[in-house]
Amino acid sequence: MRASRLLSVVLLLQDRGRLTAQQIATELEVSVRTVYRDIEALGAAGVPVYADLGPQGGYQLVDGYRTRLTGLTPQEAGTIFLAGIPDAAAELGLGAVLTTAELKLRAALPARLARHADEIRDRFHLDAAGWFRETETHPHLAALAAAVWNRRRARMRYLRWRQPREVEREIEPLGIVLKAGVWYFLARVSEEIRTYRVATILDITVLDETFERPEGFDLAAAWNQWAADFERRLHRDEATVRLSPAGLDRIPYLMTRAMARNVRDAVGEPGPDGWTTVTLPTESVRHAHAEFLRLGADVEVLGPPELREMMRTSVQEMANLYS
Repeated sequence: MRASRLLSVVLLLQDRGRLTAQQIATELEVSVRTVYRDIEALGAAGVPVYADLGPQGGYQLVDGYRTRLTGLTPQEAGTIFLAGIPDAAAELGLGAVLTTAELKLRAALPARLARHADEIRDRFHLDAAGWFRETETHPHLAALAAAVWNRRRARMRYLRWRQPREVEREIEPLGIVLKAGVWYFLARVSEEIRTYRVATILDITVLDETFERPEGFDLAAAWNQWAADFERRLHRDEATVRLSPAGLDRIPYLMTRAMARNVRDAVGEPGPDGWTTVTLPTESVRHAHAEFLRLGADVEVLGPPELREMMRTSVQEMANLYS
């Protein structure tokens, strides 16, 4: 266990450069005192790690020092080949690079680990695309990815939902996200970080001008914050409904994640007839009307009145159609 941790310290310093004891401790989830002992052990073993004192100080390796020791376990080797991203890599223009990297890794692995990696791939496959959705085309994704990687500004023309539909922007692309088979990207526009759907890009020109990434920018954190805010903005209305036991069970399979979560967190005790009254977040009356029709006779809409009337009209028209 300690040998693995010592290797992790070396790889961290090799990858990040100078790190404080607290930063190393946070990364490895150990105490600062443990880090001090590990640094001493590395020095005694001949690893050229030294400390810079002062407020901006920390531990780092001597310039040029690289370790070839990776200490891959069978599980770690397998998970690399479990990544399951050949299609995504191809769309990013990195398909050949990924193939070459896998071949090199396989050649470097002992036979036992290589066999284990093959077994992992034979048994698990990641399909990131969502169900029942036409595949989007992304002719500009590779160029966008190159701009992200090389920190190059870009000028794009894209399609948005409100007028004017076609808009041109100069952007500083910061990162790309694949969400349920849909590509998005985050970019800085006039000091504001915005999120766009890659499929809306009509044209993009990567400029020669480079930019500095925002200090402390974390792509995963920024995406999670945007996604949470988007969900809150999207579900700005509410509807009160009664659900049968069967309707309650079907909510996670037929409704949005926000609706399912609200039912899970706010559902109370059922009434004497077994039905449960609950208030759900909705995008709009029109969207809620379509959503609740999917539950058929397992839901009764109590409010708002406009939604209840829309449901009553739809049910009456269906009854007339089938009578």
